[in-house]
Amino acid sequence: MDMAVLATRGGRSGGSGIGAYLVRRAMPHLPPWLGVGGVGIAGSGAHLMWADSVGAGVGLTLSAVALTGATWWAGRETSAQRRLHSAITVAAGSSWFAGAALAGPLAGILPDAFLMGGAVLALSWNVRMALRTTDTIDAPGTGSADKSLLEKVGLAKARIGKTEVEPNRVTANVLLEGGEQTNDDVARALVRIASALDLPQSAVRYQADPDSARRGELVIVPKDMLTEPQEWEGPSNVGGSIMDPLIIGRYDDGSPLAVWLPGDPAQGRNAQHFLVAGGTGSGKGDTALNLQTEILSRRDVIMWLSDPKSFQDFRPLLPAYDWAVEGGSGTEAMVAALQHVIPARTGWLGKHSYRQWTPQAAERQTDSAHSCRPDGTACGCEGMPYMVAWMEEAANTLRALGDDAFTGIAQEARSAGCSLIVSLQRPSYDQMSTSTRASLPSVIALGCDPRDEGFSLPEAVINAGAHPGAWGNRKPGYCYVVAGGVDPERYAAPGRTQQFTSAATAVMEMLAQWAVRNGATADPITAGAAKAIVGRAYTGRLAQETEHTDMHGQEHDEEELVDGEELDPEDAEIDPDAELPAAAEGDDAPLFGQSTGRKPSPEEARELFARALEEFEEAGQMVVGPVDFMDWCDANGYSRPWVSARLKDAAMEGRLEPTNQTGRWRIVPVLAAA
Repeated sequence: MDMAVLATRGGRSGGSGIGAYLVRRAMPHLPPWLGVGGVGIAGSGAHLMWADSVGAGVGLTLSAVALTGATWWAGRETSAQRRLHSAITVAAGSSWFAGAALAGPLAGILPDAFLMGGAVLALSWNVRMALRTTDTIDAPGTGSADKSLLEKVGLAKARIGKTEVEPNRVTANVLLEGGEQTNDDVARALVRIASALDLPQSAVRYQADPDSARRGELVIVPKDMLTEPQEWEGPSNVGGSIMDPLIIGRYDDGSPLAVWLPGDPAQGRNAQHFLVAGGTGSGKGDTALNLQTEILSRRDVIMWLSDPKSFQDFRPLLPAYDWAVEGGSGTEAMVAALQHVIPARTGWLGKHSYRQWTPQAAERQTDSAHSCRPDGTACGCEGMPYMVAWMEEAANTLRALGDDAFTGIAQEARSAGCSLIVSLQRPSYDQMSTSTRASLPSVIALGCDPRDEGFSLPEAVINAGAHPGAWGNRKPGYCYVVAGGVDPERYAAPGRTQQFTSAATAVMEMLAQWAVRNGATADPITAGAAKAIVGRAYTGRLAQETEHTDMHGQEHDEEELVDGEELDPEDAEIDPDAELPAAAEGDDAPLFGQSTGRKPSPEEARELFARALEEFEEAGQMVVGPVDFMDWCDANGYSRPWVSARLKDAAMEGRLEPTNQTGRWRIVPVLAAA
């Protein structure tokens, strides 16, 4: 059976009314009756030629035997029932034909045999067709599916069972030969099935039965319904809860492409972290915008964003983020804050009797069942919104901070009502460790290099027919989604995210202003833990629309203060305890800007360096290294070796803490250090 032809048949409608319906239903059952009638007419005609002919009698008898034997031989690859049924039918028909040709169709019992025997044989084939479950409808010129299509792809002994035909989808049960074939054989044959049907590789999928190694469902989608992109028109559920589905596109059958972030005990779903993976040109930016606009349009969630690309895709949404940084030392500070915010949030949820985050946790706690007071009375504590930490182009961050940072966050964040979303082009082992990848089981896999499919998707999903490598960058937005809440049968079903055009910018800006006025703000626990670690570097979301302009100004200032000039590769490897490079000849301490020549006392040195750290903290730069103090040295007239010594003293006093990156220190806010 040609599945593509069958799908076309399923979508066709011809004629109308009861008469046309009856004709369509009766037509498949007419061939046996036409065959009986044809044998009767042929036998009557043969009698006119061969009546009472001995030679004709011998020839007709031998012909009947030969035809019956040929039928038995030809049916050797069909089922035993079909083979026997066919042989009996041919033997009965050829015997009656020979008798009618020699003695006449009305001689003896021949008329009764024709009327009763012919009707029984025709009805037996009608009954077989009505009860048929392992045979299939033949398409013109193609033969049966189990003996033509499956034979072509190396599955000759497999059988196609019950087939469900929809306008653009054919689902057929497959039964493999026991002891000789397994579901893995079908998975390897999918590309050949697609070739036999002249369809793209992604149009053919196989869903193995988890309870059997030789049963499954073959799904064929003849027409790609995702060819025309769907433009983004706005969030799907403005003001809804983050617990509700996030609609980011549609599947190839037109149904919504949805994902979930928080866990839901009623649905058996855990909170989820996501990996968004796709090569250049695969539509990763639009996918991120789809997901972020859905998140930011909900009333009970806050988002932190790290984007080394200077918010190239996300600038219209900037006012809506609770905290946004451009990478570098800002991302270092954000990761450090996350590591301390997560246990603080987990502690709050535990004290208020939440085993995991629910929408009720985001409301003021007026229910005694969620009170943190020993006496059990309602505590009235401010609620805790859900939290999303988004790491865009995370390959650079992983290289700078190491895998341990993300792995620890991913392993602990879900119990704290927090989802981590990591976006990068190639989640290969040289970019991301296996431990970090295992902590991000949910994935949105876009087009990629064929060699990278195994880095994005589980092997079972690839075996089922998912091949993002077949798209590359030729089909932006096409993706596979593997995540909790998604039907496992859809893991190998392609979807496509919505497309963002220039017209979307105004809508995103309105969404950002809606979030400023109506969205959640960080709860005291989250904000307090972040400020205790990074101080003023954590800004929180701006409360007034008028501050949007100031925010841009702050970004530029922060860029100058935080990043400064491009970091020299040699500076990145400077040991914080090592002496800084000596000043040029004539620049010996303390030459820069001071003429007293007096070396500062230890007390004065500590006070001067403490003032420098306060200046960095006030500017929002919470991660520093020796290179950051060069301008400060020049401005204040102290040698670089002097600053190197002060760094070591500050670390011993608890004002600095080492980071995962060599030569970089995190400033401990004054209150926390005290």
